[in-house]
Amino acid sequence: MADRRGGAAKVKRARRPEVRLPPLEPWREGGLLEPDGDYDGVEFRAVDFTGQEGIGARFMDCAVEGCGFDETALRRARVLDSTLTGVRGVGTDLAEATLRDVEVVDARLGGVQLHGAGLERVVIRGGKIDYLNLRKARLKDVVFEGCVLVEPDFGGARLERVEFPGCVLKGADLSGVTLTDVDLREAAQLEIARGIDRLGGAVISPGQLLDLAPALAAHLGVRVEG
Repeated sequence: MADRRGGAAKVKRARRPEVRLPPLEPWREGGLLEPDGDYDGVEFRAVDFTGQEGIGARFMDCAVEGCGFDETALRRARVLDSTLTGVRGVGTDLAEATLRDVEVVDARLGGVQLHGAGLERVVIRGGKIDYLNLRKARLKDVVFEGCVLVEPDFGGARLERVEFPGCVLKGADLSGVTLTDVDLREAAQLEIARGIDRLGGAVISPGQLLDLAPALAAHLGVRVEG
């Protein structure tokens, strides 16, 4: 892509969060999450939240480290100016949640529901997330860095200033997605299962173009024969 002066058009870079946590209060041992709960300046360390409900809860200036979230209900939760390190869980429900100015490091998650969610100034660094559901989500200034995403579903989502440096994308679903300034050039692996026709608004490297050529040809109905 070139600008009117003949130079390469620049991709707008994602703005990263700058999380500076205040002194934190340790989470009370044996405490349970509450729907619409308000957690401000709390440190959650090695807590098992399996099956608990925190629907609509608000987490502000919090540090979450080594916690379990199997089947935890956090629909419409708000996570603001917080860090999540070494979290794990299967079936965590964060549908329609808001994550703003958040750092997620070395997460091990599967089947996370983030459909309809809003992510702004979020970094997801390291770790592995299987079957991440981001259908109809809104991602702005989001960086997936050095992580593994297995069959992530971006169907119908809107991505603006999203980057994937060192990220492995396996079987990504881009059906109906809208991309603006999405930088895929530094992805360690880029595998698109569906929605190859929705790459408009993204930038890829020449090598990635060669890798995607068979899928692009198939989409266009082009026969390639020796």
